[in-house]
Amino acid sequence: MRRIGLHLGLILVSAVVLLPPLWVLRTSLVPESLSYSTDLLPQVTLDNYAALFGRGRFGSYYVNSLVVSLGSVVLALPFAAMTGYAFARHRTGGAFARFVVLATQMLPPVAIVLPAFAFFRSMGLTNSVFGLTIAYAAINLPFLIWILMGFFEGIPVDLEWAAMTDGATAWGAFWRVVLPVSLPGIAAAGVLGFILSWNEFLFALVLTGPSTATIPVALAALQTSNGVQIAKVSAGVVLAVLPLVVASRFIQRFIVQGLTFGSVK
Repeated sequence: MRRIGLHLGLILVSAVVLLPPLWVLRTSLVPESLSYSTDLLPQVTLDNYAALFGRGRFGSYYVNSLVVSLGSVVLALPFAAMTGYAFARHRTGGAFARFVVLATQMLPPVAIVLPAFAFFRSMGLTNSVFGLTIAYAAINLPFLIWILMGFFEGIPVDLEWAAMTDGATAWGAFWRVVLPVSLPGIAAAGVLGFILSWNEFLFALVLTGPSTATIPVALAALQTSNGVQIAKVSAGVVLAVLPLVVASRFIQRFIVQGLTFGSVK
């Protein structure tokens, strides 16, 4: 009876967690007029998805989000890896430098979005995918530094000493030994940075325009003066979640591998 009760409790919790996304999927597959119906699937249609890509510009917004999210990760990861390694191995700047990096994450985005807008406008980078990529790279850099610093601290320093004993320089040991061993951690940090950039709304709203908007801004634009187009919003949410589901699978894979285990093996 105890095991049955445990399984019933797990089923109930799973149902509570899974019901909202499943209902969003259901709403995306029914006509707008039946979106608030309590029937499970009164009429299945793909018109909501066709409307997003046909009469709307959802495809271009999707591409913008992919370019910005991937570009910001590619731009930030090298700096995050070198800075995180310097903090982990050489204690560069001491505890104060680490605190400064962490303190930048404590600032609420609304406190820096207007100064950032003024700076990017002076540089001619507003309404630009490239400008938003730079902004996201700068925003995610402190977070990526702290993530990678923890991974680097988990790598045995004996591996680097062995490489330098064989004639490698400090940079050579970092490039040929530390980076290959830390690839799972770098990949996990990159996926987390991608998710943060993909979901960001405030900076995308302020720094982009009609042709350079991202998925969160496009979904917010579906709230019109005639009400929320809930069926199209649900279709957009389903499409927006798909890359995050794929990214989460990569996070699980790389974190489970473990850094030290991979180096010893």
